[in-house]
Amino acid sequence: MRALSMPMILLLALGRVAWAASSASPEGVWWTEKKDGIVELYRCGGELCGRLSWFRLDPADPNPQGLDLRNPDPALRSRPLCGLIFMTGFKPAAAPHSWEGGRVYDADNGKTYHANLMLQADGTLSLHGYIGIPLFGASETWTRDTQPVPPCPSR
Repeated sequence: MRALSMPMILLLALGRVAWAASSASPEGVWWTEKKDGIVELYRCGGELCGRLSWFRLDPADPNPQGLDLRNPDPALRSRPLCGLIFMTGFKPAAAPHSWEGGRVYDADNGKTYHANLMLQADGTLSLHGYIGIPLFGASETWTRDTQPVPPCPSR
């Protein structure tokens, strides 16, 4: 059996590190917990941001155009939800595979919450939103999507 050369060992090690880094990144496309939305997480400067790439629009929905009707700013109530950047400011945390200090806008009620993200060992992503301190809040578990994102709903 032939011994591996030092350059080959370094190349293999770097490939393994790159794979681990890519699998430890929340960047990409995620299904929300209820499978009624798809969110794209991406780098924006040195932070993570997220945009709503798709959402389910039920036939009886009182908002058939999918607009930001509950926004506290009346001037923004006519903007479409699809493509909306609703997650901003997530910075790497001290804990591995965690991001903190983010803000999440909830178009269902027009409120903005503090939030943290944590990539779980099983590959899911935990989003924890809260008011005040993280102890008081709610979490959702998102799953990575590997399929093409469908077009935004329209009527």
